[in-house]
Amino acid sequence: MATNSSAELGMDSGTRSVESHSSVHGSVSDSASGKDYYITRDGVRYAGTHLIVDLRGAVRLDDIEHIERALRDAVTASGATLLHIHLHHFSPNGGVSGVAVLAESHISIHTWPERRYAALDVFMCGSARPQNTLDVFKRAFEPDRMEVAEHLRGRDQKDLD
Repeated sequence: MATNSSAELGMDSGTRSVESHSSVHGSVSDSASGKDYYITRDGVRYAGTHLIVDLRGAVRLDDIEHIERALRDAVTASGATLLHIHLHHFSPNGGVSGVAVLAESHISIHTWPERRYAALDVFMCGSARPQNTLDVFKRAFEPDRMEVAEHLRGRDQKDLD
């Protein structure tokens, strides 16, 4: 298997990794209680909600500290449990890629500041509210346009037939 060094991939040493030591809850399966953390909404049972978010005409997409704060605020707004944040600053364009790993799944971000564009994925299960992240992203990045697609992951087979 071939591997690429950070330099070959255009990465600089701007990698940030931040641990959060909050307690873990909302795992996929809790054998003691028999709870599986699936969601039922409008009669449909599924594992979690996956939002695909495109921000166009956005600002501060090269500011890694601002992006970290926005991710933390989004986690809080959604009621999710932060386990770990890992962000990387690329050069020469200053784009940022990273993920907030959650007990309920994740939020990822990839930015192209030179195009004022950011791509975010918000995937959450259990009682977390991924839609609450959208206002946080609007405030943090002030996009001219926000496009959101929602996909219900892990739908029960009976709902697909």
